[in-house]
Amino acid sequence: MTHTHRATSTYETFDDDEPRGWKEQAQRYALLPLRLFLGVTFIYAGIDKLTDSAFMAASGTGSVGELMNAVRDSSAVPALVDLALDNPEGFGYAIAFGELAVGIGTLVGLLARLAALGGALISLSLWLTVSWQTDPYYYGNDLAYLMAWLPLVLAGASVFSLDALIAARRRRTP
Repeated sequence: MTHTHRATSTYETFDDDEPRGWKEQAQRYALLPLRLFLGVTFIYAGIDKLTDSAFMAASGTGSVGELMNAVRDSSAVPALVDLALDNPEGFGYAIAFGELAVGIGTLVGLLARLAALGGALISLSLWLTVSWQTDPYYYGNDLAYLMAWLPLVLAGASVFSLDALIAARRRRTP
């Protein structure tokens, strides 16, 4: 593939539409730290839940069942908590495996927008249930995580990702 070079007054570009100026490169990589942080954090959260036998129980100190019972009356959506209370262990496993899938997808950039949407939905559900009663609201971390996922839902993973690799291969295939 040959590249025709042209200079502009603010930066240099190539006809293949790859950004070449420092500003364009910085913009391409701007979401990478957020992606790495959220991916690693959600993988860690999922593993932490799966390896904590106390958490994966219907009742008892530190269990998901105890947590859901504690927040039921103060949550924004008690029906969502009731759904979790129907099967606390199942809910705990669903959250843990969901966090793992979201974290891995985000970290490797596979179906990155879908993974970010999953992360946003997990964060939204936790905000509406577990951390809803946090006062003032900005002390609760689930709302901040929800907001952190939104740029990745919109932009996906354009660098160091399987999505980008797949897209580049598709462009090269006639």
